[in-house]
Amino acid sequence: MSENGSLSPADVERLLTDRSAENRAKTVEKIAGNLVANEFSDKERAEAEEIFRVLASDAEILVRQTLADTLKNLPDLSHDIAVSLASDIADVATPMLTFSEALSDQDLFDIISSKPESHQAAIAERSVVSEAVSEKLADTGNKTVVAKLMENEGAQISEETFEKVLDEFGDDELVNAPMAKRSELPITVTERLVTLVSDKLKEHLVSHHEMSPAMATDLILASREKTMVGLLGYASSGELERLINQLYDNGRLTPTIILRALCVGDMDFFETALSKGSDIAVSNVHLLVNDASGQGLKQLCKKCKIPQGVAEMMRVAVDVVNELEYDGDPGDRERFRNHVIQRVLTHFEDRFDAENVDYLISKIAEHDSNSTEAA
Repeated sequence: MSENGSLSPADVERLLTDRSAENRAKTVEKIAGNLVANEFSDKERAEAEEIFRVLASDAEILVRQTLADTLKNLPDLSHDIAVSLASDIADVATPMLTFSEALSDQDLFDIISSKPESHQAAIAERSVVSEAVSEKLADTGNKTVVAKLMENEGAQISEETFEKVLDEFGDDELVNAPMAKRSELPITVTERLVTLVSDKLKEHLVSHHEMSPAMATDLILASREKTMVGLLGYASSGELERLINQLYDNGRLTPTIILRALCVGDMDFFETALSKGSDIAVSNVHLLVNDASGQGLKQLCKKCKIPQGVAEMMRVAVDVVNELEYDGDPGDRERFRNHVIQRVLTHFEDRFDAENVDYLISKIAEHDSNSTEAA
């Protein structure tokens, strides 16, 4: 390089005639470095890029690798040079595929479709991966690539792509572990993950949803049903309906999970679940649930095949929830739940641990079972 950093004839001569790959690589690094640092005039930049076009086909891997590694962070690199380097062997292509902003989604689509796992994995590690590219990577069916995609917080992944990945790799910890650790997940995906991951990974799901330590303990120790109620408060209205449909389709929309939701004041879930189970519009379910005679809720529970003991618990809990008027504040959820359970237990004149809703439900289930046997 000349003293002022400009591109000199000697640099060009050295690149074109020096037989040493190491020397040419050093010269490439200097010229490319000055291009990245924007130290060239427009004319010198054009000359440098013409040289790079030649070097992108250099027989020596070291020269091409040095070129790619030095130019990987240049966002306005000429498109043809970026594509040429990104389509090279893995040692050359990886820096470009992982870092270069000069590559379009279409470029990445083409490389995913035509290149091996090494190239696909490099794309999965980009700082930003669009939903379309994520879907294309998931479609490869390559577990290693998909796992890297799940590990990448910069990857934008649609709910449909998450579902597709769970269908294919849900039981594989290499994939479901990094998925569980993502900072954001659709509630329907979280619901499926809870049934697939280990207790250790469930802890990550809890942390992701910023639940209280008490709820985190519940998730680790309790059943799948209790896990889902812990997640309900974080579902949007649109997600709620999808979640209930998914629970119903998978046979998980049980009387106990509906009762638990009610005990934490989630009337939206309670009424939407009864609507799904009875095939009655939510607006009509709301009227039946609030029927002063109690017959509306009784008939709903019967249609949903909810055991009599649990149905009676629901009737009392509905009255208490309406009376207390829970405002949905997550910080007040535990206190509200305890109030509901205490009032319900008082109604049944029995001595239960007011904080242990599982014990309460097991007692009711046991009572139903004994009643059935006696009959």
